[in-house]
Amino acid sequence: MGRVVLVTGVSGTLASRVSRHLADLGESAGIDRVVGIDLRPPEGDLGGVKFVRADIRTPVVAKVIAVEDVDTVVHLDLAPARGRSGSGVKERNVIGTMQLLAACQRSATVSKLVVGSSVAVYGSSPRDPALFMESDSARGGVRTGFPKDVVEVESYVRGFARRRPEILITTVRAAQTLHPEIESPLRSYFLNPLLPAVIGFDPRLQFLSLQDTLSIIEQSVVKDRPGTFNAAGPGVLLLSQAARRMGKPVVPLPGIGFGAAAARIVRGMGGEISPDLHRLLTYGRAVDTSALRDIFGYELSATTEQVFEEFRLAQRPGVLALLGGGR
Repeated sequence: MGRVVLVTGVSGTLASRVSRHLADLGESAGIDRVVGIDLRPPEGDLGGVKFVRADIRTPVVAKVIAVEDVDTVVHLDLAPARGRSGSGVKERNVIGTMQLLAACQRSATVSKLVVGSSVAVYGSSPRDPALFMESDSARGGVRTGFPKDVVEVESYVRGFARRRPEILITTVRAAQTLHPEIESPLRSYFLNPLLPAVIGFDPRLQFLSLQDTLSIIEQSVVKDRPGTFNAAGPGVLLLSQAARRMGKPVVPLPGIGFGAAAARIVRGMGGEISPDLHRLLTYGRAVDTSALRDIFGYELSATTEQVFEEFRLAQRPGVLALLGGGR
């Protein structure tokens, strides 16, 4: 018998792609079945994934784990707020994770947990190091929003690890996957015709390719890779460089009140900007990925610059199909 994998948050574009990728691997990777769970069904085709409509914020997730004999849980139901409102996002991120961990703790079958965390756990502040390592903690900017959610989620995961030390846990602190077909705050930001920016700041940004995201989660599932690992394309790209390459003008705004002003401008253009981007677009962030290479055993296939270049080229009509439709 192969692994039975439960993937949370499969209505999201990234989690649905991950679950379909794992299902396609099938027996060749020792995977018997993949079960996807979410409150609403995904818009795209899940292929061989069995979809279960359920809310991980409720105890029903424990029933799903028991009925499906799940032994591997991939938790990807963590997301920042979109648009002007973060209503319900914190409850889904934090309460949902607590219910999922409680279900895993009571389960007699779960032996592995893969947590799709975020480099947002480090926050963004003027006191940040050049590169965050996994042993570093946030210097600032995690008091609200998605960064605070991620810090809380990881603290609950560590508590769970102490209670169930026999369960293997892999935490992947990933940069945003930048791809035309994958929802993310920076994707939405770069698709706007004008790019709001903070006067006097040129933040460093990092991105992760879709292929690397899929491969890292795959290896976390099919191999034993306990620990916490940063994942981001090597190198950095300045916001000013990204704007020039996209051919889009930057709208300089004061730092005070930037979030509200940027939201008004973007909404006026029919776009959206996540309220969690304010500090990132001010101070930026970069992480060290040597542990991913040296301990986890994965060599990243695309640099941050290459990820962005593929994203930029895909904005041209017909180019995405030539790139494999988001391989």
